[in-house]
Amino acid sequence: MFTRLLSLFFLLVLLVGPARAQDLLTKRNGDEIAVKVVEITPSEVKYRRADNPDGPLISIWRSDVFLIRYANGTKEVLNAPPAAVGTGLPVSGAAARTAFPAEVPTLSNAAPDDAILDEPIRLDGPRIGFTVLSASVLDKAHESMPDLNPFLTQFGWQFESRLFRMPNGVSGLAEFVPLVGGLEQGKFLPSISGLLGIRGAKGLEFGVGPNLTPLGANLVLAMGTSFRSNGINFPVNLAVVPGNGGARISLMLGFNARHR
Repeated sequence: MFTRLLSLFFLLVLLVGPARAQDLLTKRNGDEIAVKVVEITPSEVKYRRADNPDGPLISIWRSDVFLIRYANGTKEVLNAPPAAVGTGLPVSGAAARTAFPAEVPTLSNAAPDDAILDEPIRLDGPRIGFTVLSASVLDKAHESMPDLNPFLTQFGWQFESRLFRMPNGVSGLAEFVPLVGGLEQGKFLPSISGLLGIRGAKGLEFGVGPNLTPLGANLVLAMGTSFRSNGINFPVNLAVVPGNGGARISLMLGFNARHR
């Protein structure tokens, strides 16, 4: 009988397999979620659900989290309730519900009016593309460069900082883009653009700011999007500089990786 039970036990072990190590996240409202914590930032806790370890990465505000108990038995209190200080309060969902006073607000991921103003995230990277000059802009350029063609290649670098991010995914951006054009024609035509912009949750972005070239100072309007693969962003941007009786239209491509 004992041998049969032992065989049944080993059969169950083979069928079920080893249990996945999991963390336990306790929110300030007392909810407890079995998770695998991926990252803790100054503003967010990012995790995947323990019952779907290959599923999407989920983010919640750090201020909404009371405590994380890790799979190895250690625990990290992210927001100690005032009533728990120095009292040895048990670390449980019920304790969180009773310890936090009702007047202490919690942030909601669905509140689009709460902006996270944390340390700026940098998304710098190289840019390559081309610019097409309208007929009137080309005529003005011919005053100093009579052999200039209307099609110019562009090479440069984009310095980008994310200034804030809303819970709905909308971000505020500041960008500085120095470029050199006309190298294929033996020319050195520098340009500098500074933009303030907005990027939507799905990557669509729009920006506006000053542009300075040998042809003069103008306003640049830019829009674009980014494609992401293996942690690398591949931005595509279309920029229009109206003025001088015409316009300059540029298409720029590049890549960058997120860093602080």
